[in-house]
Amino acid sequence: MITVTRLNGKKLVVNAELIRTVEENPDTTIKLINGDHIIVKEPMHRVVELTVEYGRSLRRLLPPS
Repeated sequence: MITVTRLNGKKLVVNAELIRTVEENPDTTIKLINGDHIIVKEPMHRVVELTVEYGRSLRRLLPPS
């Protein structure tokens, strides 16, 4: 899950595993695999960073093999 900010300033938590695409046009639009889209204040690169950090945090929870 990643926390992003709607254009009205309210925080929103998005399941990063449901993100299909992130675009800047010029606002940052997150499109989910179910077709919903969310426009957020964070720039595209920040959404990508948050998603990567989330993925890394999940892998750290796995026991060593």
